[in-house]
Amino acid sequence: MTTTTTRPVLSKDGGTDNRQRLLLAVVLAAQFMALLDVFIVNVAAPTIRTELSASGAGLQLVVAGYTIAYAVLLITGARLGDRLGHRRTYLGGLAVFTAASLACGLAAGTGQLVAFRLVQGAGAALMIPQVLSLIQRNFTGEGRLRALGAYSAVLATGAAAGQVVGGVLVSADLFGSGWRPVFLVNVPIGLVLLAMGARVLPRDARTAPAPGRVRSLDLPGLVLLAAAVSLLTVPLVLGQEEDWPLWSWLSLAASAVVFAAFGAYESRLARRGGTPLIAPRVLRIPGIGRAACRIGVAMAVNAGFLFTITLHLQGGLGYSALRAGLTFAPAAVLFGVVGLTWRRWPARAQRFLVPGGFLAAAASALVVGGLLKGGDTGGWALYPALATMGAGLALAFSPALTGALAGVRPEDAADASGLLATVTQLGQLIGVAAFGSLFLGGLYAPGAHGSADALWACALALAAAAILGASTALVRGAR
Repeated sequence: MTTTTTRPVLSKDGGTDNRQRLLLAVVLAAQFMALLDVFIVNVAAPTIRTELSASGAGLQLVVAGYTIAYAVLLITGARLGDRLGHRRTYLGGLAVFTAASLACGLAAGTGQLVAFRLVQGAGAALMIPQVLSLIQRNFTGEGRLRALGAYSAVLATGAAAGQVVGGVLVSADLFGSGWRPVFLVNVPIGLVLLAMGARVLPRDARTAPAPGRVRSLDLPGLVLLAAAVSLLTVPLVLGQEEDWPLWSWLSLAASAVVFAAFGAYESRLARRGGTPLIAPRVLRIPGIGRAACRIGVAMAVNAGFLFTITLHLQGGLGYSALRAGLTFAPAAVLFGVVGLTWRRWPARAQRFLVPGGFLAAAASALVVGGLLKGGDTGGWALYPALATMGAGLALAFSPALTGALAGVRPEDAADASGLLATVTQLGQLIGVAAFGSLFLGGLYAPGAHGSADALWACALALAAAAILGASTALVRGAR
């Protein structure tokens, strides 16, 4: 008997086309909502600190707790989708995310908010890996490429849009609720997506998978991965607050050792015929390694740029949350437009898009830093410079992601999506931690001029990172 519930529907009738469009809209809306929550808290952070009397370390954990849980559990979320069914896991993750958002919006203290942010990140980790898997399994040919292009545009547009939406919600101060709407806004959206998803997502196969397809969760691998990521991210997030004590450096060194142990364990498990968390064959897919490097650098530059500019606009120049958020609109719009249209550009230009995007981002970082030096607002020239940053990062990110995933076989979709999504989250987390620490660590001083000087130092570092990304994109695999 042939099972049709997990295979793409190739009929060209209007009903099928509409159903596929609704399916794509549902999964991408949830993707956008989850990514929004990585950045939306940045704009709300000063209000959260005032209203909850949060310490600096507590506030950092509010911002980073979501991303840490998200990054650590993403690959396991992908594995659970492959094991339990992508539709079931997606809807379950969406339900957890929505409930945790409600709890965050009602939190009475910093400890509660940190705990609920961790749960929110875990829900997102269950939900988001299924997005790429559902696209891979329900779209083929040109339709898959268009869907991946839309996915790429949504993925990083959410970063800049988070700043805009956060500014609007905090400045509106709805019913005197202050920062709470940045979380509560997810609740009605999540409920609508749950109702729509139950109708349009293809049902998972009811038949049990063949014995060779049963994949364990690889709990020892998960523990090693969680330990390695935690040892890396906690000192990066808290090191500045604690003035970089000895434990932070020891933790960073230990993370390298545990990452190596994780890699050795996964390779040994694969040789024994087990099912490692990251299948070695996925790492051998042509272009995956180089794409992961490009994506990580692009997301680090993206997140670090948005974070430090936000600190300068609100702390140095005294912008309101709304004005600071709206300043990022050009970057958000251009990222989305370029992410959706780059495939229509001349074929002879395609090979230069990724390095060209990185170089444009480097130039933009220098221009923005120069315009804001000395406490200046940058005038009208700031907006095309920000638009150039959005366009450049879109060119660095979208072609790399689409090219890497377009040739992935359906049976490898879960592992590949989990790997690249984890790289995306780690890139964002490292970007905020590293460039944020550079901005704050000994460079920030009260007033516009001190903040502007710190921003200029960050602009130089961001440009250097983008140039590194360009050089990496130009390297051809030796094999």
